[in-house]
Amino acid sequence: MSTGRVFGTLVMYIVGILWVLPVLWMVSTSLKPESMIMEAVPRWIPAVFTLSNYQGVLERAALFKWLLNSVIVAAAATFGVLAIDSMAGYAFARISFPGRDVLFMIVVATLMVPAQVTMIPLFFMLNEATLLNTHLALVLPRLGVAIGVFMLRQFFLSLPHDLEEAAAIDGASRYRVFVQIALPLAKPALSALAIVTFVWAWNDFMWPLIAISTQDMYTLPIGLSTLAGYYGREYGIQMAGAVIASLPVFVVFLMFQRQFIQGIALTGLKG
Repeated sequence: MSTGRVFGTLVMYIVGILWVLPVLWMVSTSLKPESMIMEAVPRWIPAVFTLSNYQGVLERAALFKWLLNSVIVAAAATFGVLAIDSMAGYAFARISFPGRDVLFMIVVATLMVPAQVTMIPLFFMLNEATLLNTHLALVLPRLGVAIGVFMLRQFFLSLPHDLEEAAAIDGASRYRVFVQIALPLAKPALSALAIVTFVWAWNDFMWPLIAISTQDMYTLPIGLSTLAGYYGREYGIQMAGAVIASLPVFVVFLMFQRQFIQGIALTGLKG
């Protein structure tokens, strides 16, 4: 093994450990009694294990309601983004129409607009439509993500034209080519986009804080943040809530990690 490869592997291990340490500390803290969390000499492995922090979260918070809201919002946003961005990406990559390149550049240019700039206009628009404090208020602003259009366009550009031409000779319509040929081949890119969108929608804090006004509509990040305000600095309960909020994202990534890595690797093959 060359020196460069050894050095690169060592750097990756170091970076990986640095990323994992906060997660391990979060889990460790969630299993400690409150009296042991602020010890002068921190312990990674608790001397006494307890599940009382998780019990406290279940007793004090409307956890399952918040969890259901988060699942609805994250799932709806993910499916919506996959549907809209896949159609847009395919159109920009495989269909010739007037102004296609200019329109695509406009879509990409929206990536330079900070999300905070659009929050006030979105708030007033949804208020006029009487959609605030609903699931739609949390889902609609997430649809049609520009980075997803870009990713899928790059992937569709890498597909050979012979497949479409053979299907067209057999009498397949453009829609049938898209659904039965392009989409199945784009599974790696779609999986990568699905994971990114799900994590983004699941963890979002700022927009739900603006658009939601009643506790029964809280998503999990908003709901768990109230534990700090309602019950003081009970770090064990807060860490237990953070562990619970992280589990669905961790499970989704484990399920689709291979497709995620493959999709990221293949997205920029051609452009």
